Amino acid sequence: MKFKILSSLSYQVNAPTTFIFNIHALKTPSQIVLEEQILVTPFMSLEEYTSHDDSCRFTRIKVDEPMTFTIDYSATVDMQHKIIDEGNSEGIVDLVELDSYIATFLYPSRYCQSDKLMKFAYKEFGSYRSVYEQVSAISEWIYTNIEYTSGSTNTNTSAMDTITERVGVCRDFAHLGIALCRALTIPARYFTGYAYQLVPQDFHACLEAYIDGNWIIFDSTKLAPLNGLVKIATGRDAADSAVCSIFGDSMGTNIQVSCEVLEDTFFPYKYGGGQKDCPFNNLCLAILNKFLTIIIVLNIQIQFKLERPINSSCDLNILLVRNIFRLHNQKVIYSSINLNYASDFRFFRAL
Repeated sequence: MKFKILSSLSYQVNAPTTFIFNIHALKTPSQIVLEEQILVTPFMSLEEYTSHDDSCRFTRIKVDEPMTFTIDYSATVDMQHKIIDEGNSEGIVDLVELDSYIATFLYPSRYCQSDKLMKFAYKEFGSYRSVYEQVSAISEWIYTNIEYTSGSTNTNTSAMDTITERVGVCRDFAHLGIALCRALTIPARYFTGYAYQLVPQDFHACLEAYIDGNWIIFDSTKLAPLNGLVKIATGRDAADSAVCSIFGDSMGTNIQVSCEVLEDTFFPYKYGGGQKDCPFNNLCLAILNKFLTIIIVLNIQIQFKLERPINSSCDLNILLVRNIFRLHNQKVIYSSINLNYASDFRFFRAL
């Protein structure tokens, strides 16, 4: 799925300042940057470089005198999401098998004080049978118990502040989720990116949890479809993945962000209850056939008890897809099709 992303940031510089921007789309095997452009007005020289672990792409600009300037970034990105079955997720994370990079996301960090949340995490989420169910429960708990209020927090707000005050924005939701995952010995990292269908348009933050060898994305805000996220960076928390770091006397004056899909076949996906209002009947036949293929490959047993004739393959596929997204680790009976399957489907973004 192709997306067009845009960002424009303006600043008032009062004294010599160095800026480090982190607004490029990250290049990964599942996120291909087809084309991109970065422009600074008025013209200034800039330096582009990548973090040592390839988790961020930076642009550094040095401004020597007072002025105003704007940096504009645009790109066309091709996203490849993968659907996996987490029905047989492991019950624990095998720490012995983790490499040194993954293990860094087990420790407390500046905004994610997991060491202070262990008692709460095990009391609330320790009884779930699998790692995937634990992270899902954490995400749902945050969505239910933390009030999303724009402007309610600042750059110093941590996971402890959020769980105490029960209010925050996407950044705070992500930090709390990461801290609770790490408290349960589940590696988790901060995700920042562009988000299609986010209202109003802005940069967005969520988390990725390391489950069964995959980095799986979770968004406790439920403000944007998971398959509409374009990754900018990952890190231990927002300190590693800030959109702009300013070293000097300067302040931001304007920000504009946009993320638009370039294809007509986009179908928004969210976990759990957030999926209930999706317009299945508007899906194209190609998408429906894709999901039908997935059913066949995974050997889901389908027992037909038709109460009315199926008029077309499209009609049949619509019924199948409706059932797929109603599956929540239980037997589901819907309309004229009986699906016997004890699992669920989840999107994940590869490392």
